Amino acid sequence: MTETVAGREVIVHFDGTRCIHSRNCVLRHPEVFVPNVKGAWIRPDAAPADEVIRIGQLCPSGAIRVERVGGGGVASSNLPPAVNMVHVRENGPLAFEADLRLRGEPHDSVRATLCRCGLSKNKPYCDNSHVAAGFTATGEPAARETPPLEARDGPVDLQPQPNGPLKVVGNLEIVSGTGRTVNRTRQVFFCRCGQSKNKPYCDGSHKAAGFVAD
Repeated sequence: MTETVAGREVIVHFDGTRCIHSRNCVLRHPEVFVPNVKGAWIRPDAAPADEVIRIGQLCPSGAIRVERVGGGGVASSNLPPAVNMVHVRENGPLAFEADLRLRGEPHDSVRATLCRCGLSKNKPYCDNSHVAAGFTATGEPAARETPPLEARDGPVDLQPQPNGPLKVVGNLEIVSGTGRTVNRTRQVFFCRCGQSKNKPYCDGSHKAAGFVAD
């Protein structure tokens, strides 16, 4: 369920089901996202509008979206990037930033963190189950020699396969946790069962593991 709080200049939308508790919001602007208080904890007017928009831009999961009041419905923190990217988080999820689609339908955010440990109860999204499970997977996969993409933006369709991998279609740069581009692709299959020996890519291990997911 999304919580919406309107201020004088910006409107903040917060979807708790997408939050992975990266804490960018409360660490950068604890006066806007106030932890451990009773009552209103999102205070859009506590910082300049551009700073609040920046909070939305830095939210890796898309749980926070910020739009300007009177902005015609265009979310100011929700504009597609010039280069589509997915960051491979060390021992954690796949963090996408692109003009996203989910199974062909427009996604409500240009950011999403998707489960790759296989244990999330909110698949395809990460719910931090990897932490309790002690999931181990490198955030620094080996680089592949790939030519530059003809286009680096455009729609990216996330297509979770039934009981199988995450198929991704669209211009995409795969980026390590430290910011290196390790692959460029227009179609790729990512592991989401947590068992692949070739993470972050699928190697068919989901079949032997009996992975079950929509």
